[in-house]
Amino acid sequence: MPHTSHPRSRRRALLGTAAAAALCPLLACSTADASTTADANATARAPKAAASVTLPPLHAGFDYQIGQPYTPPTGVGIVSRDHTASPATGLYNICYVNAFQAQPGTENEWGDLLLRDSKGKVVYDEDWGEAILDIRTADKRQRIADRVGTWIDSCATKGFKAVEPDNLDTFDRTSLISKANAKTFVKLLSDRAHGKGLAIGQKNTAELASAHKEMGLDFAVAEECGQYDECGDYAEAYDDHVVVIEYTKSGLDKACSKFGSRLSIVMRDVDVTAPGSSGYVRKTC
Repeated sequence: MPHTSHPRSRRRALLGTAAAAALCPLLACSTADASTTADANATARAPKAAASVTLPPLHAGFDYQIGQPYTPPTGVGIVSRDHTASPATGLYNICYVNAFQAQPGTENEWGDLLLRDSKGKVVYDEDWGEAILDIRTADKRQRIADRVGTWIDSCATKGFKAVEPDNLDTFDRTSLISKANAKTFVKLLSDRAHGKGLAIGQKNTAELASAHKEMGLDFAVAEECGQYDECGDYAEAYDDHVVVIEYTKSGLDKACSKFGSRLSIVMRDVDVTAPGSSGYVRKTC
């Protein structure tokens, strides 16, 4: 989709149907608590970070399979797949979760955790048709994190080594969500992931790379950073522990020319389809 001020994540068209059926129903919820103290208490309740986590290998072959899993091509050492899939045998696997927005068709599972405007209407990310989750208060942040946390737990149980929570940049899509809301929320997810021995990646939002320690993030998953000259921001912050997805030949060429010997870079088709599809594209440096 068109780039605005920041790269936007590319997600699969079918998750709202087949994969959405696998999502667990939401438990009954209580009312919101907006205090900063509650946020601190919620963080304290979260699992403590593991003594160490395993970061993605540097400059390894990478494949982005969040649309549909398939046998990784020869030379691939890192794979990212949806949390409903199983990890690829013998590789470093990153587990994708849509953490800041609801998958299409699952709105009724989130109840009062959907963001609503002043007229009471659910606020959507118009480009992807996804309802935005309400992370403005400590209570709702914790309740959403608890639900997303069950997916993170499943990633660990399946054998993934890391988690990739998508849509950190949702604050760019509505003025109702703040950058501070996003940073506080993703820290809850970091604590959950670390408690399960998983590394956690920053998904896009280059402007927050310098604050990764505050958010508890370990590496970066950067879409179109070559296209928009942002790969260096991630590389500097994360000491080259960065996996890059480009969606255009020009983006791939730019990423490879500057960072091809340092970062894990792949070009995929926008719909991240599997081999055999008429739209399938996968190229590397």
